[in-house]
Amino acid sequence: MSGKASGKEAEGAEQPSKPETIISEKILLATGIRVGTMVKTKAMAHFVSRTTPDGLHYIDLSKTLARIEIAARFISRADISRVVVYSSREYAKTPIEKFCELTGAIPITGRFMPGTFTNPLYPHHIDAEIVVVADPAIDTQAVDEASKMGIPVVAICDTDNVTSKVDLVIPANNRGRKALAAVFWLLARAVLIRTGRLTPDQPMKYTIEDFETKLVEEAAVAKP
Repeated sequence: MSGKASGKEAEGAEQPSKPETIISEKILLATGIRVGTMVKTKAMAHFVSRTTPDGLHYIDLSKTLARIEIAARFISRADISRVVVYSSREYAKTPIEKFCELTGAIPITGRFMPGTFTNPLYPHHIDAEIVVVADPAIDTQAVDEASKMGIPVVAICDTDNVTSKVDLVIPANNRGRKALAAVFWLLARAVLIRTGRLTPDQPMKYTIEDFETKLVEEAAVAKP
């Protein structure tokens, strides 16, 4: 399972400092990217920076940014056309679509059809090289199939996630609409820089807000 080894190697690599972005920490914090849950699993404990008196765990933003850069480095070494980005979470839909539009990865949202990775006879079978998911707790079918096939899994994990089938953890709030937009925006930017399609001082085609899944009320207001 050489793919699995590559994933673990990517996670264990020396962590760089801060990824190159043109966005302030204040804006990032406003997205809730570091806000965790009231539960802290053993696997996620070392990503927690502090816990409030009422038990809410906060994720260390510097570790989130470092893992995003490591994930981007890992993804940029792969055939991007074989990188699958999936989630059944509604708030992950637009972030995934924008990420894949910019990078060339394969987006899958909504229901994950059994056999997508494991059944070569399935009409929509994908020979994936890397699988990225927004939450391993709800995107279980994709994670299970990737694990079975030895495909490295990169996952956005909150403080309550179990990471036994995840090769590379990106610690972050994976439930919030703005937080998911921020993570995928940062990851897209880092991948584009790593692959030479964007320079560190260039602005992105889309803003973090563009990566957000719009609420029904917002969509209605936006209509002319």
